[in-house]
Amino acid sequence: MNELNDSIQEFIIIGFPGYQDRNSRFIIFGVLLTVYAFILLGNLFIIVIVLIDRDLHTPMYILMSNLALVDVVITTSTIPKLLAVLGTGASGISIAGCFIQTLFCGSVTAVESFLLAIMAYDRYLAICKPLHYYTITNNSVVFKQVVCCWVGGFIALTIPLSLTFRLQFCGSNKLLHFFCDHSAMLKLSCTDTTINSYLSLSIGMCVLIGSMLYILFSYAKIIMSVLKVTGNEGGLKAFSTCGTHLLVISVFFLVAAGVYTAGRVPGSSLDIRVIAALIQNVTPPLMNPVIYCLRTKEIKISFVRLLKRIDILPNGN
Repeated sequence: MNELNDSIQEFIIIGFPGYQDRNSRFIIFGVLLTVYAFILLGNLFIIVIVLIDRDLHTPMYILMSNLALVDVVITTSTIPKLLAVLGTGASGISIAGCFIQTLFCGSVTAVESFLLAIMAYDRYLAICKPLHYYTITNNSVVFKQVVCCWVGGFIALTIPLSLTFRLQFCGSNKLLHFFCDHSAMLKLSCTDTTINSYLSLSIGMCVLIGSMLYILFSYAKIIMSVLKVTGNEGGLKAFSTCGTHLLVISVFFLVAAGVYTAGRVPGSSLDIRVIAALIQNVTPPLMNPVIYCLRTKEIKISFVRLLKRIDILPNGN
């Protein structure tokens, strides 16, 4: 059984190989710090609103607040360390810390896929079975589903990561990425990583494709159901209530597809691949609160109610 090589005490996160001069690092640091601040404010706002407003204690908003929590965890597991690398040059990370970062980032990405699938099923129940909605699902049922999402996401990453932990690392310890990406770690191993690569790829594809197929199936059922019952005009009106969720799904999967494509374009530089992965890391967490706040009437009403409660807005009409 191989063990971690004692000669390597830490990995070095390179970040952006083509942007190592001081001015470039300063600009990237400022942009990332601003984006990270907006991500925290937007997603924590949704979490707090859902927690304090009893009118929002419903299955859909429980799922929405968990999605916001996922976005906070994803970015917090990667961006602060990258900011430290850019701002202070503290690019070293312990081997244990690197594995923990990989576990949290990868696992919570899987959790997000599962949550989006459950949200699609929730929309299916709300639109196609409105009279039986609260007999089929309730807060207790959704809570159990959410727990399964979190547990399943961490199990999905624990399996390939446990095999990676048994690999031997030697030679270069420089991670050509902005965080401890699993595939970047495998490239630093001096032992055969074929099984690790295929296993992680298979699990990743099962999670993403499985979630996407479940979402497509749910929305196919929604479209067929509403068109059959209400006709084209009524069906489109009913389907429009899914607009917010569809936007969130589109951002998540389209950005992921773009990153996958960018990383496999012949001749693409390492910087392009790293920047594409960074965009995938920050775009959904940045866009989701904006989408929910702009398109969800209940969130707007709850926010106004909160402002009146703390006397920022008058209590009149």
